Amino acid sequence: MTDLTIKSNLSTLMGKNRYKIKDVHEKTGLSRNTISNLYNDKATRIDFDTIEKICFLFDCDVNELLVRNK
Repeated sequence: MTDLTIKSNLSTLMGKNRYKIKDVHEKTGLSRNTISNLYNDKATRIDFDTIEKICFLFDCDVNELLVRNK
């Protein structure tokens, strides 16, 4: 079995929209810690509710937020 890695594109999405962690926190109600972990690509798990809120905010699909590196 190979070691698959899933990366978060949250920092890219935030950069395109010029959002700070504070902005995402205020607009989604997600904790700053959760957003920071995704932004810095340090998250080890993510809830469906979190994915839903971020995708809604950035009007994107899951595959634009999370990418699987082979």
